[in-house]
Amino acid sequence: MELTLLGTGGPDGLPRPGCPCAVCALAVGEAARGPSAALVDGTLLLDLTPGAALAAARAGRSLTGVRQVLLSHPHDGPAVEVPAGLPQPGRVPDGRELALLTGHRVRAVPMDSPGTGYAVTGPDGQRLLYLPPGAAPAGLADPAGPDGRYDLVLADVVGRPDALARLRASGAVGPTTDVVAVHLDHDVPQGHELTRRLAAAGARAVPDGTTLTVGAYEEVPDVPRRTLVLGGARSGKSVEAERRLEGFPGVVYVATGGNYHGAPADEEWAARVGAHRERRPGSWRTVETCDLVPLLAEPGPPLLIDCLSLWLTDAMDAVDAWDDAPWADGGERELRRRVRELTGAVRATRRPVVAVSNEVGSGIVPATASGRRYRDELGRLNAAFATECEQVVLVVAGQALVLRG
Repeated sequence: MELTLLGTGGPDGLPRPGCPCAVCALAVGEAARGPSAALVDGTLLLDLTPGAALAAARAGRSLTGVRQVLLSHPHDGPAVEVPAGLPQPGRVPDGRELALLTGHRVRAVPMDSPGTGYAVTGPDGQRLLYLPPGAAPAGLADPAGPDGRYDLVLADVVGRPDALARLRASGAVGPTTDVVAVHLDHDVPQGHELTRRLAAAGARAVPDGTTLTVGAYEEVPDVPRRTLVLGGARSGKSVEAERRLEGFPGVVYVATGGNYHGAPADEEWAARVGAHRERRPGSWRTVETCDLVPLLAEPGPPLLIDCLSLWLTDAMDAVDAWDDAPWADGGERELRRRVRELTGAVRATRRPVVAVSNEVGSGIVPATASGRRYRDELGRLNAAFATECEQVVLVVAGQALVLRG
């Protein structure tokens, strides 16, 4: 089964008409994207968009053989003209299946927002799923049906990463499923940054006009098992870490600050914690602890550890590292042991881990000996932890710079 993407952009295309933003300004040439639409084996058209016939011609295809046109989402704005010879577009009721004379079967998958997803099975059994913009499958029931996982999924990975998490949780998306992002809008930088973000979710993007062979082997992006995200205050490091796991089910959010008894108990701190909680998907589970080694040792879903800085504060507090005498009388040795134990657990872990830490020491030198000690020990911890990670990312002003991986 072959699928040609006539467009991969949002409903208004990219650039959006009249939009002065930086992403739209740079969306020229191959970076420009028409509204998402897919032509399956030249006979089934998923979504009819303005200029569909011209888009097909640019891709070396024709719409003359199309026997069925299905719409996935309500169309805002002027009605789209149906090219001559093309059947009138329609939508399949949720849960119903449509059998085409060509041997293709199309099942309508219910969504959690206005729109319809389409699961298409080809004459030879290859299977693809096409989801509308801004939507995810309703519930966690297996949308793949009894036949197992999909070979290819086309979804709004950037706008609704939780859709991918639901599909993974149901088994509809597996390690070999080719996940291609469509409905791409100007809410994320394009080019290298888009490629990086999608790869972290195990997905990819392709230019308009690309033809994909459903079921053929594609090099699925290799999601790193262990990632360290570094950054300064308000740099966006936590957002970057959370974004990396939005497309995975059952994530355990490890809040080291919630367990640390020295954390400031005031309204400003509570507001910070609340903002973090509001950003997390509802399916994530939160564990407040600094006891990271057992979590890393046991099997389970991905861990998001935020953050190593507070873990170190708790560890230094436990060994009385703030005073010179206890520090010299075994405190330093005990802290080194704890750090080795943690990094050893990271090396041995079987579960995906994304950890956040502060990058300090680039500016003002702390005025106290204890402050300078903390700064130095955090630098050592970051370096030791990074050694055990496949990917290390530095976030500056909301921009992620990949240092390794």
